[in-house]
Amino acid sequence: MAPPTPAYAKSVIKILFISLIFDLLSFTLILPLFPRLLAFYRAQPDNVVLESIFTTLNAFKASFHRPISSRFDVVLLGGALGSLFSFLQAISSPFLGALSDRYGRRTALLYSMIGNIISVLLWVVATDFPTFLASRVVGGLSEGNVQMAIAIATDVSTPETRGATLALLGAAFSIAFTFGPMLGAFLASKTISLENPFAAAAWFSLALLVVETAFLYWKLPETCPLNEEPSKVDVQSKREDESEKKTGDEKETGRPGILLLNLTHFLFLLIFSGMEFSLPFMTFDLFNYTSADSGKLLGFVGLLASILQGSFVRKCAPIVVAKTGLASAGISFFLLSRVNTQSQLYVAAAFLAVTSACVVTSLTALASLKAGKKDIGRALGSFRSAGQIGRATGPILFCTLYWWAGRQTAYVVGGTGMVGVAALVFTGIVVDSEQAME
Repeated sequence: MAPPTPAYAKSVIKILFISLIFDLLSFTLILPLFPRLLAFYRAQPDNVVLESIFTTLNAFKASFHRPISSRFDVVLLGGALGSLFSFLQAISSPFLGALSDRYGRRTALLYSMIGNIISVLLWVVATDFPTFLASRVVGGLSEGNVQMAIAIATDVSTPETRGATLALLGAAFSIAFTFGPMLGAFLASKTISLENPFAAAAWFSLALLVVETAFLYWKLPETCPLNEEPSKVDVQSKREDESEKKTGDEKETGRPGILLLNLTHFLFLLIFSGMEFSLPFMTFDLFNYTSADSGKLLGFVGLLASILQGSFVRKCAPIVVAKTGLASAGISFFLLSRVNTQSQLYVAAAFLAVTSACVVTSLTALASLKAGKKDIGRALGSFRSAGQIGRATGPILFCTLYWWAGRQTAYVVGGTGMVGVAALVFTGIVVDSEQAME
């Protein structure tokens, strides 16, 4: 298959960017609604499933010597649902990636979109908690737009343009996470059904996904040639490729395996997602922050991250971006351990914005450069799965440390962990990245 022309690649990336805006707006609409949404279901009589979950969460809270306010019960439940969603993503991502290698990216993406639509349809009719829980389960197993967008971008980009291409897709994240929650909060004020007070947001989310699916169906070409029955030459070539993979470091002059990148992705999100989840507890304890105050802080982070992704991240080599992001992560954690004023909080948030803009995008670019041409989908699926496992377990581990040992200890330990993750990148991935950018 001939390399994609710059015009073709630009057209495909434009389609991906637009589709990600639709997809991530739909995904982020629900984020600010979780507290009110879960409170609504909790107020329903005879809610056996939800009450049993709260019983477990309260037992978890009671295991700490520090009292934890009941105002955080819903926050904890939202975190539990988020962890469930991430665990399901970790399970499904490798399968979806392998499916895209075998049957094509476009096919895998459209099947994923069907699952997303079913998920939101369940939310539309979710007048009880079990139905809402089912919608999250279906969504966790089927959400694949981001993963497929990265695989498609890898198909149409070159090693030299990979970082800039993925940075553009990362900008879609920042845009959606800046405006999606605000749109969701606005739609939550519009009641069109007393049985499901959040139906307006659910219907709008559904409309976004339907439009996105139609757009992808009509506009997105297939970028991955379907795997055919291999010839004798192909079999010999595959054997040679596998031989090169087995000797990895020796044959590629120190290039690290993708397993190292998976480990780095896992450890980074393990620590970073735990910090993200603990922020509402910290800002409430220190400054009595409301949801609106937290929204302003996150909006500041999202806006700064989008500016960085459109400038610094697009122009620099992925290894430079990764090192910058991880260094900023360590600084932000140590600053958060000593924060006493809101000005100091926003300084730490600025470093968090650098981390949000840089790390995942650059690590993904490095993973895509290491993946073999025949199994990019599977390799990136495994890479995403490793990160989702970290994202699922991080909040539990970090908040346990936060409540057991206190804020300063938790953030110092987190910062030290980030220094360790940075050491992996500084010492283990530098040769790989330099070769890839040559």
